[in-house]
Amino acid sequence: MLEALKEEVCEQNHELPRNGLVVGSGGNVSGRDPDTGLIVIKPSGVKFAKLTPDTMVVVDLEGNVVEGAMKPSVDTGIHLYIYARRADVFGITHTHSPYASSFAARGERIPAVLTPITHMLGRDVPCSRYATPGEVDTGEAVLEAADGGYAALVKAHGVFTMGKSATDATSFAMYLEEAAMTTHLAMLRGPVEELPQAEIDRCYNWFRKYYGQAGQKNVKS
Repeated sequence: MLEALKEEVCEQNHELPRNGLVVGSGGNVSGRDPDTGLIVIKPSGVKFAKLTPDTMVVVDLEGNVVEGAMKPSVDTGIHLYIYARRADVFGITHTHSPYASSFAARGERIPAVLTPITHMLGRDVPCSRYATPGEVDTGEAVLEAADGGYAALVKAHGVFTMGKSATDATSFAMYLEEAAMTTHLAMLRGPVEELPQAEIDRCYNWFRKYYGQAGQKNVKS
C-alpha cells in the first residue's frame, strides 16, 4: 500500500509543473496512508523533474522520518497539522499558481462565479489571514479559512487544496487555477456576478451524483 502511495504522490507532484502551477522546486503534494496513518511527501528543494517514487519521504504525524534518504519538504509541518485535524483528508497539494496566488497577494477570495469550481468545491475559495510560512500558523490559517471545505488561499503565500487522495487534491488545485484565471480575465472587463448559494449547492450535488464512471451500467451500442 505504501509503495502505491509513493507512486501516486510522485506522479501528482509531476502534475504541478506540467500544469503551470509551480516553478523550480516550489510547491508540494502529500498523501496519507489510511492503514498506517503515515504521510508520503516530496523531499525539500528537489526539482520536480528529479522526483521518483524512491525519492519520496515517509513521515509519521510527529514529523519523524520513517523512510527516505532526504529531508521532507519544508512545508511538512503544515501538511501534518492539517492531517491531524481533518480525518477526512488523505491528500494535500500546495502551489503558488499565478492566477490563484494573485488573489492571495491581495488577500481576496476567488468568488464562485463559474460552475466548474462550484462542481468541485461547492463554494467560493476563501483567503486566510497572513500566516508565517512553513509553520503551524499556516496550517491554522488554512483550516480557519477552509472552514471544513477543501481549498483555501493563504494571504501573500499561495494555494492549499485538500482531498480524499493526493490525486483529488491536485485535481482541485488545477481546476482552482483555471477558475482563478478565467475570473481574473472576466473582472478586467467589469464586475462579475456570483452564483446564488442555492445554485452553488445544486451544482455541487449534481456533480457528486453524476460525474465519473461509478455505477455506470453497460450500454449496448
